[in-house]
Amino acid sequence: MKFSELSLPIYFKEHYTKFPTLNPVQEKSVKAGLLEGKSLLVCAPTASGKTLVASMAIANTLGNQLGIEPDTSLNQEKNNGKALYLVPLKALASEKFKEFQNLLKETNLKVIVSTSDMDSASPYLANYDLVILTTEKLDSLIRHKVAWLSEVKLVVIDEIHLLNDPNRGPTLEVIITLLKKLISPQLIGLSATIGNPKALANWLGAELVLDDWRPVELKQGIVTEGEIEFY
Repeated sequence: MKFSELSLPIYFKEHYTKFPTLNPVQEKSVKAGLLEGKSLLVCAPTASGKTLVASMAIANTLGNQLGIEPDTSLNQEKNNGKALYLVPLKALASEKFKEFQNLLKETNLKVIVSTSDMDSASPYLANYDLVILTTEKLDSLIRHKVAWLSEVKLVVIDEIHLLNDPNRGPTLEVIITLLKKLISPQLIGLSATIGNPKALANWLGAELVLDDWRPVELKQGIVTEGEIEFY
């Protein structure tokens, strides 16, 4: 499947010209309803292109709020909904902020990262289209009942397997439960390691996308006296 065949904004296609075709997990995600607003649980190896799956969903949700002309041949309309990208760590939040800031630089869309001020409603966040948050920060925003959450149409949950983490897991579970009850957004869960993907997809109300493709072959071996024996 080629990027040119997808009903996505032109800025997105121009940004990813070095990837003319989708890889297996990305194609499976599109066929599972990624661009039709369906919730997905995407389980694939590290570096297999899961972030690009999230990027497609974000571009599809935010639409053509452009500083350049949209691809009118695709009849892509502007969508005023917001998107959230949820991460477990501040370092990962900063990394994703730079990545999406670069993606959206030719548009009128605004992205921000917020990982602190846990006792604040952070009202300035209402002015942004894509908001990157840690689990704890989103928990704070929900507890403060911020009005703009009703505008959120998409929530990407990176490292969703941390639902099993004894420290962060309970908070993440409560957040997802509240999001489904309060605003029913499209949920995109991303992970390389989930022990019970079918059960988790069922709980999320999501389509399960599984794939074992990786860009670089994974080899296992034993190093003995400076020599590697692969098996």
